[in-house]
Amino acid sequence: MRFLSCLIAFSLISACSAPRGAVLQSEILEESRTEDATYQLVPVDKTTLDSVTAWPATGAGLALSWPGKGQSQKSRALRSGDTINLTIWDSQPNSLLATPEQRSVPMNGLQVAPDGTIFVPYIETVEVAGLSPEAARTDIQNRLKPIAPSAQVQLDVVYGDQNMIELVSGVQRPGRYPVAARGVTILSMLAEAGGIPDAMRNPVVRLQRGGTSYAALAEDLYRDSDRDILLRGGDRVVVESDPRSFVVLGAAGAEKTVFFEKTSHTLLEAVSMSGGLAEARANIRGVMVLRLYPTSVLRKDDKGPQKTRVVFAFDLSAGDGLFAANSFRIHPDDVILVTESPLPVTGSVLGLFGSALGIAQRF
Repeated sequence: MRFLSCLIAFSLISACSAPRGAVLQSEILEESRTEDATYQLVPVDKTTLDSVTAWPATGAGLALSWPGKGQSQKSRALRSGDTINLTIWDSQPNSLLATPEQRSVPMNGLQVAPDGTIFVPYIETVEVAGLSPEAARTDIQNRLKPIAPSAQVQLDVVYGDQNMIELVSGVQRPGRYPVAARGVTILSMLAEAGGIPDAMRNPVVRLQRGGTSYAALAEDLYRDSDRDILLRGGDRVVVESDPRSFVVLGAAGAEKTVFFEKTSHTLLEAVSMSGGLAEARANIRGVMVLRLYPTSVLRKDDKGPQKTRVVFAFDLSAGDGLFAANSFRIHPDDVILVTESPLPVTGSVLGLFGSALGIAQRF
């Protein structure tokens, strides 16, 4: 009867598989060795780190680019859509412009046309787009000299859309702001709008100018004074949290999507951001990074990926593997997979074995 009980117990054990929540390293290694493997396995250590670091970037990046200071508007200039109000003063008794009773002639509501010109009586069209208000006033006054040598011109401007800067979102007070007379820098404008909320994660500043989009991390703007450019009329600014992310799966502290908190993160930083490794489950010799490459960058040598699917393998039980993981940069849309240690599975089987022996001894 005892023999029969043991036989039944051992049959139950062999028919059961211990529950687990993550893949084993051996399963990934076994599939990678087959001829029809759909992915490339790349162990990362001191001998391969420099090579794989030079491989092409992947994932949805930020497309970081920023205009130089030479592309900025140094002072406010007249643009299409602005409205100019002129007042011409002439004290001469035989003036062609003013009467003896009224020595000034108002010319209000002169709108800058799409071609950058305004129509001024007596001198016809004047191109003012791109000029400062003072330069436009001087030009008009000089054009009036043949008919009114002593005339003085006063010029006031009501600025239109192209002399406004729009802060769309990501600041305390979004809205439309006029370009200051002597120009305004991007950081000054952000400060005027109340600044970027402290709760925003790794903010990205996006600038839309004349059909071209630019982007820069806010921390780079604060750190590099050359990036604090003067804004132009018509610029649109959007501030948003960094949209880049990666996924952590397996025997990690938490399985979740993790967003970037700075320009780049190493593998060790990424694992730490997800709560570290599950102490009782994680196989520190089997931490994997899964990455997709476009077919256009595939190569037949070790200077690039040989397949679109690549699994980078790290052994964190050795100092060499730890240093490699601390230098390996995570790309947006990467998947970090922490494989499960086989020891918990073995422990579960041994526990079932002990239970079976206890059952057998009762008979």
